Amino acid sequence: MKAIIPVAGEGSRLRPHTHTTPKAMMHVAGKPIIGHILDTLIPLGVDQAILVVGHLGNKILDFVKNNYPQLELISVTQKERKGLGHAVFLAKDLVAGEPVLIVYGDTIFEGEFSRLIHCEADANIGVREVEDPSRFGVVQMKGKRIVRLVEKPTSFVSNLAIVGLNYINSSSLLFECLEELISSCITTKGEYQLTDAFQLMVDRQARVEAFPVENWFDCGKPETILETNRYLLEKSVSVPRIEGSVINPPVFISGSAKIISSIVGPYVSIAEKATVENSIVRDSIIGEDAKVRQCLLKGSLIGANAQIKGSASRVNLGDYSEIEVH
Repeated sequence: MKAIIPVAGEGSRLRPHTHTTPKAMMHVAGKPIIGHILDTLIPLGVDQAILVVGHLGNKILDFVKNNYPQLELISVTQKERKGLGHAVFLAKDLVAGEPVLIVYGDTIFEGEFSRLIHCEADANIGVREVEDPSRFGVVQMKGKRIVRLVEKPTSFVSNLAIVGLNYINSSSLLFECLEELISSCITTKGEYQLTDAFQLMVDRQARVEAFPVENWFDCGKPETILETNRYLLEKSVSVPRIEGSVINPPVFISGSAKIISSIVGPYVSIAEKATVENSIVRDSIIGEDAKVRQCLLKGSLIGANAQIKGSASRVNLGDYSEIEVH
C-alpha cells in the first residue's frame, strides 16, 4: 500500500529549531516525528512511502533510507509553498489511481487503525473532538457521512477536527478535485487546501466518512512537542541505571549519552552523544551532541550540538547555539 506524507513545511512555529532541522525530524521520545509515523504505517501494510519534501528535505530522506530499508521510498519536491492540497497533488502520477493513505508529517498517531483502511467509502477521514476547532480543518456529519468540511473556520462549524490520517479509496476522484482547485486557482487562506478537495468529493456525491482517532498528537509547536513527549514516555518501560546520577522515570536516554552527577526526569528525552553534567533536567528534550552543564531546566527544547551552562530557566535553544550564564 502507498502512503503520501507531506513534509515540505518550514515549521515556522518551531523556530529556531527548524532553521536547521526539518519539522519531521524533530525528536520526540527518542526518535524523529517521521519515525513514529512510519512505525504506525508499516503494520498497516504500507510498503511505499511517497514523501513530498521541501525545506531541508534531504535530512528526512536520509533518515528514512537508513532506518527503513523495507520501504520503497519515493520523493517529490514541492518547490513553492502552495498548501497541503498542492503538495498531495504532486504525487498524482505516483499513485496512479490506487487506494492511498495521506498522512500529515507533523502529527503522531497511536491506536488500532485497521478499520480505517478496510472501508468501502470513497474516503475515510480521521477526526477527533477538539476544544479549539479554529486551528484545524473541521467536518460536519450526517449519520456516518461527512456533509461539510471547512478549513480553520472563523465561526463555529463543528468541533470534529481533521487530524491528518486519511484513507482514500477513490484516489482518482480526489486528484480530479485537486486539479480543479489548482486549475481554477481556488484557494483558502492563500493556499490550495486538501480540505477543499474533500468538499468537492462530497459535492460530487462521493461517500466520505469519518474515522475516530483517539490518540493523536500535534507536533507543530514547542508546547505540543513536549506534551507528546510526555505521553509517549509514559509508555516506556526501561529505566536506565546511571551511577552517580538520579533518574526519575519515565525518560529516554540514548546509550551513547553521558549523564554525570545529575538528576534527570521525569519526562526527559536525551539524544545520542548528548552530555548532561551537574544539572537537574525535567520535562525537556535534549538534542544530539548537545551539552548541558550546571543547569536547572524544565519545559525546555535544546537543539543538536547546542551548549548551555549555568542557566535556571525554560529554554528554547536552537541547533549549534550557545548560552552561558555567569
